[in-house]
Amino acid sequence: MSEDVSKRRLGRGLAALIGEMDQPTPIGEQQAPVTPDRLVPIEFVTRNPRNPRRAFNEPELQDLASSIRQHGIVQPVVVRTVGVKQYQIIAGERRWRAAQLAGLSEIPVIIKDVDDKTALEIAIVENVQRADLNPLEEALGYEQLIAEYGYTQNDLGEIIGKSRSHVANSLRLLKLPDPVRDMLAEGSLSAGHARALVTTSDPTTLARTIVSKGMSVRDAERLAQNDIKAQSEPELQKARLQQKDSDTLALERTLSDSLGLDVTISHKSSGGGQMRITYRSLEQLEEICRLLERR
Repeated sequence: MSEDVSKRRLGRGLAALIGEMDQPTPIGEQQAPVTPDRLVPIEFVTRNPRNPRRAFNEPELQDLASSIRQHGIVQPVVVRTVGVKQYQIIAGERRWRAAQLAGLSEIPVIIKDVDDKTALEIAIVENVQRADLNPLEEALGYEQLIAEYGYTQNDLGEIIGKSRSHVANSLRLLKLPDPVRDMLAEGSLSAGHARALVTTSDPTTLARTIVSKGMSVRDAERLAQNDIKAQSEPELQKARLQQKDSDTLALERTLSDSLGLDVTISHKSSGGGQMRITYRSLEQLEEICRLLERR
C-alpha cells in the first residue's frame, strides 16, 4: 500500500475515531451514552504539551465546571497510557480543566493505544472539527505535522476534511511578524484580515490601523493593495530607467538642466518616439511656449 493511500485512510480513520469517542451532542438532542474504560484519579492525568490548542476561555471553563458539578462529565476524556498509572490527554483537555475547577477527584476516561504522531493528529482533527483552535494555533498544528512527519498540504486536507487551499492559507499566517500573530491569537484580528497583510511592507503598522479603525476584511484588502502598489512604483520606475541606453539618459539630463524642467524621452522600436516635458505651473508652461515660438 502506498504511503499516500495509507495517509488518506488514516485521515478518515481519525475522523471516524473522533466521531465515535468525542462528538458534542447537538442542542435539543439526547446525549448518546458513552461508556468509559475506567475512572482514574484526576492527578494521574496530564495535558499533552504538543496539543496545538493553547487558549482556553476562562468564563466558558467556569460555565462548564458548573455543569460538571451538576451532571458530571458526560463525554469521557480520551487519553493514552504514558507510564504506570499515568495518562496523557489525547482529546478533551477542556473537560479535564473544567473538572479540576469543579473539584472532581476522578474523571472517566477512554484509553487509546496510540503513538505521538497519531495523538497529535487526533488533537488537531478534534480541535479543527470543533472550531476550538484560533487561526494561529491551527496553522502551528499543521506546521508540526509537516515538519515532523512529512505531511503534504494535500495529506492534511484529507485528514481534517478541508481543501488544500485552506491549509495553504492557514500556513501563510506563520509568515507574519509576532505582533500581528499576537493580535490574531487574541482575536482582535481575523484570519481574513491577517492573510491580506502577508505580502505588505509593514504588516504590524497596517494591522494596528485595521484594529483601531475597525476595518472590514474588504477594507483591509484595499489597504494592503494600496501598500503593495506603493511598493511596486519605485521598482517600475527603476525598470523603466534601466531599459534606456546611456545616450538617452544623458540627453534627458541635458535637456532637463537647460529647461529647468523634468524631461523624459521614450523610443519606439520603429525609430520614432516621444519627448515629455513636465511643468508644475502655468508660468512654466508659458516659458516652454515662448522657447518653442522663438525656435
